[in-house]
Amino acid sequence: MAKMNFGGVEENVILREEFPLEKAREILKDETIAVIGYGVQGPGQSMNLRDNGFNVIVGQRQGKTFEKAINDGWVPGETLFSIEEACEKGTIIMCLLSDAAVMSVWPTIKQYLTPGKALYFSHGFALTWSDRTGVVPPADVDVILVAPKGSGTSLRTMFLEGRGLNSSYAVSQDVTGRATDRALALGIGIGSGYLFETTIEREATSDLTGERGSLMGAIQGLLLAQYEVLRENGHTPSEAFNETVEELTQSLMPLFAKNGMDWMYANCSTTAQRGALDWMGPFHDAIKPVVEKLYASVKSGNEAQISIDSNSQPDYREKLEEELKALRESEMWQAAVTVRKLRPENN
Repeated sequence: MAKMNFGGVEENVILREEFPLEKAREILKDETIAVIGYGVQGPGQSMNLRDNGFNVIVGQRQGKTFEKAINDGWVPGETLFSIEEACEKGTIIMCLLSDAAVMSVWPTIKQYLTPGKALYFSHGFALTWSDRTGVVPPADVDVILVAPKGSGTSLRTMFLEGRGLNSSYAVSQDVTGRATDRALALGIGIGSGYLFETTIEREATSDLTGERGSLMGAIQGLLLAQYEVLRENGHTPSEAFNETVEELTQSLMPLFAKNGMDWMYANCSTTAQRGALDWMGPFHDAIKPVVEKLYASVKSGNEAQISIDSNSQPDYREKLEEELKALRESEMWQAAVTVRKLRPENN
């Protein structure tokens, strides 16, 4: 375990060099890894484990997703089973169902959690707010988490490119004395770039805050606000979109992701430097109270309850599609369709 300095704070991280794939295979050589759910994280994690030489099976209900698993090479009766069969066969049960689905399937999973097995999550939602979800693991199983910092699609794509997506890991219960080794071996097995230590509760809280904040909710709100102001002041959709989104995503983000924001500031025009330095303060001061309100709502369990209530509605999918349709058909993202077609790689 390496000690790494993050902005003056030391943290424990696990690097591939100190926990190689061969070590992970040795730790899990007698385990049957049952991946339950084949939605967002299931495909990427299960296929990466399979390609890395682990004994992995998939548990999924019949339907379109079951057929997708077959198309990905999982064989019914050999490596693809019902949820019940997979849970019975697995010594490590990887619960990769959606938060809403975990609640409904939990009674099924729980009956197969016999002593010494490991229960694995990639999100701490169900455990952190167990008073709302009803997900309370038995006391005689290991409970572990590995949470890739990105989608299952990104995890798989980066794996195929020979890269790795960073992941956090946590151990909530260690009854076998092997829980940490199991978690780290699985983290390496799914293709993590490096692993950093957290807790179930911290992962869940930071994840919900990030999704609602800078990763999705806040970024859309910021982009739309700037786009609207430009449009209201006579700028064309093409100009407003390029100055708001296209330059950010195609030019600047790769640069400050690689070199840092200080480098970005140092390598732009003096006019841009001065304006960015002057306006970052007002933006921070305006936004921080919103983030504090968001964090408090997440920490209290309010955001979890909103998700549970919304996702349990019978017309949830229909309402979701309506909201996504409105987003998709908004002028800003319709402008994006045309801009993407005009990129050099598409001509």
